[in-house]
Amino acid sequence: MNDTKMIKCENIHKSYGTLEVLRGVSLEVSQGEVVSVVGPSGAGKTTLLQIMGTLSPMDSGRLEIDGVDVSSMGDDRLSDFRNRHIGFVFQFHHLLPEFTALENVMMPALIGGASRGEAERHALELLRMMGLEARASHKPSALSGGGQQQRVAIARAIVNRPSILLADEPSGNLDSKNREQVHALFFRLRDELGQTCVVVTHDDSLASMADRKIVMSDGMIL
Repeated sequence: MNDTKMIKCENIHKSYGTLEVLRGVSLEVSQGEVVSVVGPSGAGKTTLLQIMGTLSPMDSGRLEIDGVDVSSMGDDRLSDFRNRHIGFVFQFHHLLPEFTALENVMMPALIGGASRGEAERHALELLRMMGLEARASHKPSALSGGGQQQRVAIARAIVNRPSILLADEPSGNLDSKNREQVHALFFRLRDELGQTCVVVTHDDSLASMADRKIVMSDGMIL
């Protein structure tokens, strides 16, 4: 971990109608840091992650990703920035069923303008890292359970070498063995690739393994 700030949130507010979901959240995450975000349902964890990922606009406040102020970017520029700089992993893998594991991982790289050869080479490297090189030509339905599918989804999330990886309950759908494998991956990505990760989780073991645990309640960081 170094002291470069990959995420800076300053005084972020967000309401849905009269419900104030985030009430002045400020947070910094350094490069190569794995940060867990915990708290009861309704605390604002997923909303904060969506704002960090530029998937949801904030009502007020400021957000910097990798030194770039994204608070006032237009939609087209934001979409391009998101594809290049932010990786997402959700509870459900959202892999495209008609494409192979390799093609699923390549997709964001191709959208980002990589050549087919370059995208394929890097996607295969990542599948190898995930222990899934032999499954590259399999479609998601032929991959075993949630564990292999989720590892493909993680490879897809980092194929563009994003500045930050955001994960929302990444192991919430997995049995204990697969859960441990997925948890270990986040730390391997940190150690081998210097990946910065923010993980929203209800899993105490993952939350405790993180470099730092952030506790939220009622739209605020405690």
